[in-house]
This record gives sequence, C-alpha cells and structure tokens, in this order.
Amino acid sequence: MKTYLDCIPCFFQQALQTTRMVTSDERKARKVLDEVGAMIKGFSLDSPPPENGRLMYKKIAEITGNPDPFKEIKRKYTDAALKLYPFLKQIVVQSEDKLFAAIKLAIAGNVIDFGAKSSLMKSPGEFDLEKEAKEAVKKNFVLLDYENFKESLLASSEILYIGDNAGETVFDRVLIEELGRPVIYVVRGKPIINDATYEDAIEADIHRVARILSSGVDAPGTILARCSDEFRKEYDSAQLVISKGQGNYETLSAEERPIFYLLKVKCPVIAQEMGVEVGGMVLKQAKWD
Repeated sequence: MKTYLDCIPCFFQQALQTTRMVTSDERKARKVLDEVGAMIKGFSLDSPPPENGRLMYKKIAEITGNPDPFKEIKRKYTDAALKLYPFLKQIVVQSEDKLFAAIKLAIAGNVIDFGAKSSLMKSPGEFDLEKEAKEAVKKNFVLLDYENFKESLLASSEILYIGDNAGETVFDRVLIEELGRPVIYVVRGKPIINDATYEDAIEADIHRVARILSSGVDAPGTILARCSDEFRKEYDSAQLVISKGQGNYETLSAEERPIFYLLKVKCPVIAQEMGVEVGGMVLKQAKWD
C-alpha cells in the first residue's frame, strides 16, 4: 500500500502527540515538527506509511532522547488485557463457534493503536477493552473470508502469526489457543509506537502458547526488505500467515502469499483502500495461486 497525501497530517499529529508524552518543553516539540516537516518533503508516496513512519519516529527519539516513549502505555494495556483474559476465555467457551469468537476478540484487541488517527479513541490514551470485546462478538464483519481461513488452517501444520500492538497480544493469545496448530508469533525488532516487542510478548505470556520471533524491523509494520534472514525464512515457507493490524496490512497488502489480514479499520485511508467503513472488522484473504 502506498502513502497517501491524507497520511501527512496524521504524521504531524503522531509526532506532536508522541513528543508531548515525553517532554513538556515546547521548544523541543517545535523542533520535532520542524524536522518532521523537512523530512516529509522527502517521503516517497510510493512507500507504505510504516516505511516513512520509521524515519519519523527515529527523528523523534533523537530529539527527545527517548527511544521508547510508549513503554508505560504498553505495560498499562498489557496489564489491563491480562486482567480481562478470564473474561475473554469465558466468551470463547460459551460460544457456539469458538474459533470464530476468538477471531472476533483478536480483532477487538486491535483497537489498542496509538499510531492511527482514529475516531475510535474516545479520549486521549484511553480504550475500554471490555466494551470492545462485548461489542465485537455481536458485530458483523465488513469483509469476511472465514470459510477459506478454516480450510487453510486445516491444511497447515504450522502458523506464522504477525502481531501488532502490546496489550493486543493478550487477545492474540486467546486466538492462538483456539488454532490447534503450532504458532510462531512475530514481534517488532525494536520499540516503535506501542507495537509489541519480544519483551511485551513475554509480559503477555505469549511464550506459553507460541514461539516468539522478532522480525528484526524497527517500523510499525512488516517491511520485508528490512526483515531478518531468520524471519524471511519462516515467512517464505509459511503455509498460513496471520497478519494483524493496519501497519502489517499496509506493508503486506501487495503480497501474493497465503496471508489472512485480521484488523479493525481505524482510519479513513485504510477504509478507502479496502472499500469499507471506519470501525469495521476485517478477516480478508490475500490473493495467491
């Protein structure tokens, strides 16, 4: 997926929000915006937004001196999701189709996104995870390739599950426990926004249900050209890939591989790209032979 002109205001919003999280120094905030503005002139619109985003967040870290500004927020939402875990499991156990319910819950967790300009965030930095879970199980999908997903799952001996955000990892764990297959769970190589790293996945107890693997990427998506050789080997041989979230969709949407995209649509650009409405739940199959 390319970067749209509509993404540019979002870059500025993210830059200012992130800077103000770590410093009250308005001179630094102004410097960040000045530097980001200069960088945007060189951003390629042919590149996916996460490619341009990684450059922006590197600059923010350089100016503020904080390489992981979302560290406490990640821990906060991981703790909140862990407390909700028994409730999520109860929903699945009581469902007629446990796998389908677990998929809906995994997508509900995708709301924990501090990189997307989203009307779904009711107040800055706050998401009601229990409410999201309750609403998700009652909600219909705007794109749904569930039957194809089940067929691919039955034909696969192992699953490559590319995660997205910290806290959301706990919701992913609920789905992993219903897949009935060995899972490799992929995280970011370095801190970027509130995306999950190896440490964040461990805090969510993902290691109890899957093997955790770093993609090696320092971007809010899976930029294959920047991924580690270890990840590329697993990706290239994967029988089934689950791609969670907008950032992974943005970087993998052109791939002709056995990928299923699971996400909640949180911004107008993605909504337009997919031909759906903001707020919709998606389980979409990639095109491949």
